[in-house]
Amino acid sequence: MSLTPAPAGRHPDLVDRGVVVTGGASGIGLATAARFVAEGSRVVVLDRDTARLAQLESELSGLAGVVEVDVSDGEAVAAAFNEVDRLVGRLDVLVANAGISLRHRFLDITPAEWRQVLAVNLDGVFFCAQQAARRMVVLEQGVILMTASTNGLVGHPYYADYNASKAGVLLLMRTMALELAPSVRVNAVCPGYVMTPMQQAEYTPATLRATDAKIPLGRHARPDGVRQRRG
Repeated sequence: MSLTPAPAGRHPDLVDRGVVVTGGASGIGLATAARFVAEGSRVVVLDRDTARLAQLESELSGLAGVVEVDVSDGEAVAAAFNEVDRLVGRLDVLVANAGISLRHRFLDITPAEWRQVLAVNLDGVFFCAQQAARRMVVLEQGVILMTASTNGLVGHPYYADYNASKAGVLLLMRTMALELAPSVRVNAVCPGYVMTPMQQAEYTPATLRATDAKIPLGRHARPDGVRQRRG
């Protein structure tokens, strides 16, 4: 994908901010990380894809660093945020974006698959958000943004585990927003169909055409249409 070019004028609220983006090596996370870098933020990308992280450091100039971590591992997340402290010193923004999807009929989901999806999509958001929030409450300011999904608002067939995980993210977000206000702002975005590598891997040409036909615009959104926006 082409990374977002720097805008003509950077937003003053984003310059020199310490930002963490999880799942930032591809898709929505990569588009978000690229925009923050373009705005002058000090961005650290967390991801478990070793090869993509190595490429990212050369593709996206201006990154403060990358950290390889599986967000479903709470101890590994704690260590990763210690590395974030070393790289940027101060954490102002967390974009908890890492997620996975496995397309199965409800009757066919195995216990291991259920645990895998919930561990990454819900446990991972919790682990990262808690680490970020502990740092932000000391500063008495910060922003935590979670990538949820329209799947967490209305059910879609063949994604029971994914739907449940994203609904959990939304209730986690609402609870954190109440507890951490007014010093830390917590919110979520709920994208619909976005053509990310994860999404593309689940399609055949026929299923892609059928899905596009259901969308009013006639196509999937692009990752950079969901990125963190200015203002």
